[in-house]
Amino acid sequence: MSLKVAIIGRPNVGKSTLFNRLVGKKLALVDDQPGVTRDRRYGKARLGDMSFDIIDTAGLEEVFDNSVEGMMRQQSEMAFEECDVALFLIDARAGLTPLDNHFADWLRKRHKPVYVIANKHEGIGQDAGLYEAYGLGLGDVAPISAEHGLGIELLYDMLEPHWKEWKDRERVAKQHAREEAAAAESDDNGAGDADDLNDDDGFVDDDGESFPSFEIEFFEDDEDEDGELIDEGPRDNSKIQLAIVGRPNAGKSTLLNQLLGENRVMTGPQAGLTRDSIAVDWAYEGRPIRLVDTAGMRRKKKIDDRVERLSVADTLRVIRYAQVVVLMLDATNTLDKQDLTIARMVLEEGRALIIAVNKWDTIKDKAGVMQALRDKLDTSFAQAKGIPVLTFSALTGRGTERLMPTVLDIHDIWSRRISTSKLNRWLEIVSERHLPPVISGRRIRLRYMTQAKARPPSFFINCSKAAELPESYTRYLINGLREDFDMPGVPIRINLRSSDNPFAKKKKKR
Repeated sequence: MSLKVAIIGRPNVGKSTLFNRLVGKKLALVDDQPGVTRDRRYGKARLGDMSFDIIDTAGLEEVFDNSVEGMMRQQSEMAFEECDVALFLIDARAGLTPLDNHFADWLRKRHKPVYVIANKHEGIGQDAGLYEAYGLGLGDVAPISAEHGLGIELLYDMLEPHWKEWKDRERVAKQHAREEAAAAESDDNGAGDADDLNDDDGFVDDDGESFPSFEIEFFEDDEDEDGELIDEGPRDNSKIQLAIVGRPNAGKSTLLNQLLGENRVMTGPQAGLTRDSIAVDWAYEGRPIRLVDTAGMRRKKKIDDRVERLSVADTLRVIRYAQVVVLMLDATNTLDKQDLTIARMVLEEGRALIIAVNKWDTIKDKAGVMQALRDKLDTSFAQAKGIPVLTFSALTGRGTERLMPTVLDIHDIWSRRISTSKLNRWLEIVSERHLPPVISGRRIRLRYMTQAKARPPSFFINCSKAAELPESYTRYLINGLREDFDMPGVPIRINLRSSDNPFAKKKKKR
């Protein structure tokens, strides 16, 4: 837990610009068009020696229905209720507006510390708007320019007392936790039997069975025939970066809300509601997951809005940093050209891909639709056969329970490593089963193979005349790896190398 600071205010006062300034990265989309930010976004901010959680919010509107503006207001109110301190931004250039006064009255009734920030104050020309802000009755006003980084030190003076108070509370809580842990350990030691500990044999349980204290035991399955240790999957609980992508209105935000069990992001029948890529830290059965909801991606020729271009660029960035990507399809219009383009992009980036068909409850001929989908996948993505295909309804939650186990399984495959001795024995078998081609009267020889890295599985093969080995033979090797080592649905890369011939120069001299 950390001190939480929310940035609130009416649209287009520079909330996202200040958010980017405090986190030190351009995470939130910024544009002159008002209302770009719609969902609340979290980030880690640093200000001098202080570190805290910062929340970027949508612009406050005086709307209370189920429209887009009304849902944006609800998101901002959730952020305010969650935070410890609020920064209320106004536009020093434009001065106070009736909307500023309305929300200042709303904030004054809440029992939370609120500080007024006069943004876009680059000089004395904006002093009029600065002085007007004192009339809000919320205390001192800090003139800053988030875009140019002017006056940011004033925020430090405002937030430092709250940060120190939070640090004191955290210190006391940790001390209490240590004292309770020490007391519990003391009770356990007092109640235990001294005979249950043996310096030579380790721990002895109630049944008299001994367990060694300082030995690590490997099982036979962990070694190959040559005694080499095999690591065919991740052995840690590192965080999985999971991105949800697809065309507009495919149900990406609905799926994220269904997984989290809360209305974390805005959803509705309107296409293109999501603009920012929203990342949420989550845990599934103890495994840390970072879920990222992204904006819908339309065909490039159909994009004529600057904000939509920024959203698509942000989605492409998320795909590059993801580990597992869930491509959401609309069951009523499965796998059109744009879906294939997105899937091909994910595989070219080397990410593990899952196809998720949403709105499956609306389909009557389920068998026919599924067969057509699998046929199209097999013909379009021969380089990643066996891509998992799931069907569910994100709105009702029916079938979504199968998604996360599939994510964990394909992440394990994507992270798999294979021992060098196993690979070379396999290479000998497959090259004898189907001989490499003959080039200029000599057959290409595959000498040696090793795995260069995982995520995605990438292999190096040392061979003669690497540049002349046909692509069809490389595909044969990739398909063999996928089948023999059980790696369906993930991209596999093979890089060919040729050794330098030490006698080549001597032959030329002759």
